[in-house]
Amino acid sequence: MEINFSFVMPVMISFIICAILVPIVIPVLRKLKFSNTEREELETHQKKAGTPSMGGLAILVAVVLTSILYMKDYPRIVPVVFMMVGFGLIGFLDDYLKAVLHSSDGLKAWQKLILQFIVTTVFAYYMTHVLSVPLTLKVPFMPGTELDLGWVAVPLMYFAVLGTVNGVNFTDGLDGLNTSVTIMVATFFGVVAIFTKSGIEPVTCAVVGALMAFLLFNVYPAKVFMGDTGSLALGGFVAATAYMLQMPLFILIVGLVYLVEVLSVILQVGYFKMTHGKRIFRMAPIHHHFELGGFTGHGEGWSETRVVAVFSVVTALLCLVGFLAL
Repeated sequence: MEINFSFVMPVMISFIICAILVPIVIPVLRKLKFSNTEREELETHQKKAGTPSMGGLAILVAVVLTSILYMKDYPRIVPVVFMMVGFGLIGFLDDYLKAVLHSSDGLKAWQKLILQFIVTTVFAYYMTHVLSVPLTLKVPFMPGTELDLGWVAVPLMYFAVLGTVNGVNFTDGLDGLNTSVTIMVATFFGVVAIFTKSGIEPVTCAVVGALMAFLLFNVYPAKVFMGDTGSLALGGFVAATAYMLQMPLFILIVGLVYLVEVLSVILQVGYFKMTHGKRIFRMAPIHHHFELGGFTGHGEGWSETRVVAVFSVVTALLCLVGFLAL
């Protein structure tokens, strides 16, 4: 009964809340003209222009409402929910500015960084000083081994959290891609949380439920996008959950798609500046590279649904590797 209460019910409750909210939110977002802006280089994406964005609000509300029901008995979910809400609010502000200005710009990069730094600092303090969760890291494929990096663990935490959050954000670019990939990652951490009795299982399960409901409307052709509101919130969830479980190193395995996405952007921008206009990829993040022909040397790329399917299957396999690494 305990497993049923802390596992099945949060999934179901969150799923129902999100499934009810999304159809309500879509016409409101459309009326407020909070719509998506597509990059001009992506001709096949131009038909998506005007699709409501900021649907991540439904995900966030569903997870928060579900988590509130469990906070009394599971106080350790508080910092995870805080990270989701904190980064979700940063994303909401970014989405709002984009919608008002009708451009691809929102918050400036340095503004985002400062706000993300503040949220991460509050999370780190609460996790280590209030809940006494150590910053030692469980090492993949070495059961029982924990890595103590001393003072280096603190700057590493900021690097890992901000890298993960922005990696998840960059993964949001195709219908259902970020939703599908993060369902796999959330399920992985949810299973680990349940069997280790970590105390955060309700929130991990709530995220799985909310994402499954959101995918019904976000799968190709998407009726709504999560926007930065959703992608940054999910990034905060992944990073916070990994640290609460002392498993940030496992993000390199189960969240490899996030890592590849953010690295593709860093490499593309860096190479472009160094060579004064040359590119490594046809377009970054890398999911667009495959859409435009990938490494094949000709213009016929993968369909959007194929990219999503491949990235999702790869993540599912990586999650199985993650279980082996335990």
